[in-house]
Amino acid sequence: CKYLPKPLIFQLLGLSIATLSTVTHYGLHFTLISDISLDGNSYRVIHYKAFYFGICLSMTLILAALLSSAATVRESQCLTAMGFFCFALAFCGLIPAACWRYTHSTEVEDSMMDVYDFVYEEVRRNSSSFRRDELTAIHEAFLCCGKHSPFGDTTNVELKTCPPSQAHNVGQDCLQVIQFFLKKHMDLVFSLLGITIGFMVYGMILTSFLWFSIHFSSNLERKGKYILR
Repeated sequence: CKYLPKPLIFQLLGLSIATLSTVTHYGLHFTLISDISLDGNSYRVIHYKAFYFGICLSMTLILAALLSSAATVRESQCLTAMGFFCFALAFCGLIPAACWRYTHSTEVEDSMMDVYDFVYEEVRRNSSSFRRDELTAIHEAFLCCGKHSPFGDTTNVELKTCPPSQAHNVGQDCLQVIQFFLKKHMDLVFSLLGITIGFMVYGMILTSFLWFSIHFSSNLERKGKYILR
């Protein structure tokens, strides 16, 4: 029993990942950009894939914790092996996710800023466009106002779409605000994933020790017992 990884840790990790995935999927900033993005933009695909990956990962962690607890109480090699499989499955999912972050480090930020850039230019070219309401919603959600542009007519766009408190704040470039906001969020996400990877290795090692402990204890109990024929 002493080899059992603390199930509560993995349950808390699972709940944390599920909470963060839900906030990312249903949060105002993310849903707003996802709803506005065009089919050709990769943000909407990333938005949904990240949510489903996070939910599946959290369920796997919680299941692994429950199996480990049951395996210790019942001293079952089968349940211990199933717990190890869940830890290994989560680990195999986390490694590609971490690698994707490093190989596509700016894809999420770029796709999100592309959405804003597209909406902004649509409004600039056509002030009566229905995109103006979407641009206003982005400005209100991110508390920013416009962007630095080589064109000279951006002030008119900003006056029509920016919140009153931000309309004259020329320093609040929306592209910079969106990039900074998403960078902080992604740092939080992958810090949590990094911690989870470490605990997955911990879980796999200790469930292996638990399996061998149960196995050898079972064999020792059979020593000295003979059947008279």
